[in-house]
Amino acid sequence: MATKPAIIKSEERQTPKRQEPGAAAEAMSKVTEVWTNLTHFLTDVRSETRKVVVPNRKEVRATTTVVIVTVFLFGLYFFLLDSVFGRALKTLLARMGGTQ
Repeated sequence: MATKPAIIKSEERQTPKRQEPGAAAEAMSKVTEVWTNLTHFLTDVRSETRKVVVPNRKEVRATTTVVIVTVFLFGLYFFLLDSVFGRALKTLLARMGGTQ
């Protein structure tokens, strides 16, 4: 049977546990992850920016004309719709005795 000093010494000789990464290692991994994501994002932005085409004067004039005509048509449509519903509401209220 082992003596008491031998048992104590064997307990002291246990292998040290593996230390988990500390706060500094975790912070460094977060920084490298953010840096990697940022560089990928900027690379994607650069490649998408290269695909942008600036319209010429003729294309700008054509699209501007389409927008202006469309705005006037929608304005006219909503004016007519408002007039019809306004007149219908006045007629309905007059028949119900709401307005004299």
